[in-house]
Amino acid sequence: MSTPDDLPRMDRRKALQWMLTATATMAVRDTNLFAADSSPIKAQGYGPDPAMVKVYKPGDVWPLTLTEPQRRTTRALCDVIMPADETSPSASAVGVPDFIDEWISSPYPAQAGDRRLILEGLQLIDQDASTRFGKAFADLALEQQTAICSDLAAAKPQPEYKKHASFFKRFRDLTAGGYYTTPEGMKAIGYVGNMPSATFEGPPIEALKHVGLA
Repeated sequence: MSTPDDLPRMDRRKALQWMLTATATMAVRDTNLFAADSSPIKAQGYGPDPAMVKVYKPGDVWPLTLTEPQRRTTRALCDVIMPADETSPSASAVGVPDFIDEWISSPYPAQAGDRRLILEGLQLIDQDASTRFGKAFADLALEQQTAICSDLAAAKPQPEYKKHASFFKRFRDLTAGGYYTTPEGMKAIGYVGNMPSATFEGPPIEALKHVGLA
């Protein structure tokens, strides 16, 4: 029997691998599985360079897409994939649903494909939840949510889950990418980044030997 630590949940030990997968915007997927969105993006892009001293909030750059019911499903699904644990917060706690909404709302070709995929996928997963358990996905118990996600994450999903599985794979990648580019996510994988240092001792002798410089 699957548990929250089985297939749908992101393995934090493989965080870098998933983050690289998520940021590959040309990920292979069958966009023909989903119909064109009926409410196309009207924004023209970023426009002028953003003000570097301004803190931008979701929706400041372009209008967001998700309705409140869609956001509820998004939050619930993000937290099944990246739940809180003893050292790290959940995906929704660090704003990953906002990241996904911003991503699918942006007026660029790669994101346009994701927009169609995500919007119809959210509808499909709620329909599946209603058919199997009589409630919207966000209202299910964790065990029920996990059961649905385990079916979608299967290496060879059943034919009736083909559309769902394509959606779930991309949603999981976006969740990982959003999570591990937050301060909390970077801390979870031990990424330090560009931190100031009072001294610089140079590369270790092992590294110099490796490149033939020592």
